[in-house]
Amino acid sequence: MSRRLAVWGDPIAHSKSPLLHSAAYRALGLDWAYGRQRVDAHGFIEAFEELDGTWRGLSVTMPLKEQAYAVASVRDRHAELTGAVNTLLLGDTVAGFNTDVGGIVDAFAENGIRSCPSGRVLGAGATASSALVALAELGAEQIDVRARRPERAAGLVALGSSLGTTVVVRDFAADAAPVSATVATLPSGTVLDDGVAAKFAETGGALLDAAYAPWPSALAARWAAPTVISGLEMLLHQAVRQVRIFVAGDPSAELVDEAAVVAAMRAALI
Repeated sequence: MSRRLAVWGDPIAHSKSPLLHSAAYRALGLDWAYGRQRVDAHGFIEAFEELDGTWRGLSVTMPLKEQAYAVASVRDRHAELTGAVNTLLLGDTVAGFNTDVGGIVDAFAENGIRSCPSGRVLGAGATASSALVALAELGAEQIDVRARRPERAAGLVALGSSLGTTVVVRDFAADAAPVSATVATLPSGTVLDDGVAAKFAETGGALLDAAYAPWPSALAARWAAPTVISGLEMLLHQAVRQVRIFVAGDPSAELVDEAAVVAAMRAALI
């Protein structure tokens, strides 16, 4: 049975999700169509209510993750923790998932990092919550969050407390002690002041930069530690979890011949 899926967001023309998902469904032998649609926050509900029974699900990117959270009648743990949904599984009930957390964990694991005693998150926007949860799941007992306006990041402190992790929010200028790993969630194209970038590069441990265009990012280009992970790896692994959801309803349920599916998805990014 042919099913329809798409990624929604604004802007959306740059999205690589159609490449990733289309490659996955071809590898799985599924006649599923995956497209993209520009939908802004104001138009989300109207567009969502127009979906019919041919639709299997949606991938959701900025600025729609809160709207997707609101329409989901059930949500996974990562969605509940972060207040953000990037995957909607449609049916008798609408199920919401956050696969960004798992995408970060899996990207680190693929690069040999399966534990992280301490971490740093650069930025305090929508992706920061997922980064914080991912670092906590890797074992970080202390997480240093850097925000241009620390007073607006109180929610991250509360989130860390709920996870048993101590979160301290500082501005970018404050001193930086060494940490095991850093997740940068800054907008693509961000260039930090030389002194600030050098400080983080020298103390930040392994880096996963959620940005990937251009690559290497200005921060990744000067990173001192040998492990530097592009946001494309996070994108790939969160998409693998989305495919699992759309196929089996479970982000942890491995696909048939998953290694071959992941290889096809990775090749689609080249």
